[in-house]
Amino acid sequence: MKRIYLLPNLVTAFSLSCGLFIIFRIILFSQAEMPFTVFKSSVILLLVAGLADVCDGAIARILGAESEFGVQFDSLADSITFGVTPAVIVLRSFSIPLNSPLFFLLSASAIVLSLCGVLRLARYNVGSSQKKETLNHRGRKIFTGLPIPAAGLSVVSANLFLISDEFRAITEMSEKTRAIIMISVMFVVGYFMVSRWKFPGVKTFNIRVKSFFLVFVTAISAVVLLYGIFHLFSFTLFAIFWAYLIIAWSLSIIRLILGHHSKRLEDFEPEEDQDKNA
Repeated sequence: MKRIYLLPNLVTAFSLSCGLFIIFRIILFSQAEMPFTVFKSSVILLLVAGLADVCDGAIARILGAESEFGVQFDSLADSITFGVTPAVIVLRSFSIPLNSPLFFLLSASAIVLSLCGVLRLARYNVGSSQKKETLNHRGRKIFTGLPIPAAGLSVVSANLFLISDEFRAITEMSEKTRAIIMISVMFVVGYFMVSRWKFPGVKTFNIRVKSFFLVFVTAISAVVLLYGIFHLFSFTLFAIFWAYLIIAWSLSIIRLILGHHSKRLEDFEPEEDQDKNA
C-alpha cells in the first residue's frame, strides 16, 4: 500500500481552499458591481495560495514525502486555484450584458485560459511520470511553458491594476477597452502555458556579485518593494509578474536571434513541437 503523507497535502488542501473560497465569495456577492476592495482581497488570498503552492513541494522534498498522490492532488488543486479562479475574478469585474458579443469573447478567453492551464498541468504530469528532468545541466529549474501559478497571478494582477485608482489617476479607460485588453491578456497567457517557450524558476537567476553589494541591493529592493506593497499594491504586483514574463520572453527571443552563438542562453531556446517531429 502506497503511503500518503499528511503535511504536504494539508498545505495543498489549504491552497485549494483559498481558490474555492474566492470563487464562492465572488459568485455569492450580492451587489451587481463589487467594490475594488473585494477584488484586492481576492488577489491577496490568491497570492497566499501561491506561496502555499511553493511550500507544499518544498516541504515534500525536505521531508522526503513526495508521492504520486501528492503530485496528482497538487495538479488538481492548481487547476482550480490558478486556472479557474483567475477567470472568475476577471469575469466578475465586468458589468457587460450577457447577450453582447463582447461578453461572449470575454467568456471564450476565460475558458481558453482555464483549459490551457489544465493542459499545461497534464503535460507536466506526463513528463514527471516519465522521469523527465526539469533541471538544466547547472541544476537550475527551467519550465517548458508558463507555470500555471505565474499565469493566473499575471492575469489577475493586470486586471486589478486596470480597475485600480492608481491606473485611473493616470488615464480614464472605458469598460469596452478594458475588456479588449483582458481578452488579449488571457489568450496570450493561455498560449504561453501550453507553448514550448522556456520560463525560468526562481533559482535560475543566479548572478555572482560581491557580498556587500548584494546586501546593499537587497536592502534597497526590500524598501522599494515594501513601499510599493503598502502604497502602490496594484502597480507593484502588476510590475513584478509582468517583469517576470517580459524577462523570460526576452531571453528566449535573444536566444532565437543569436542562435548557437549564445551558450549562456541555451536553456531558453524554445523546444520544437514533438508532434511535428513524430
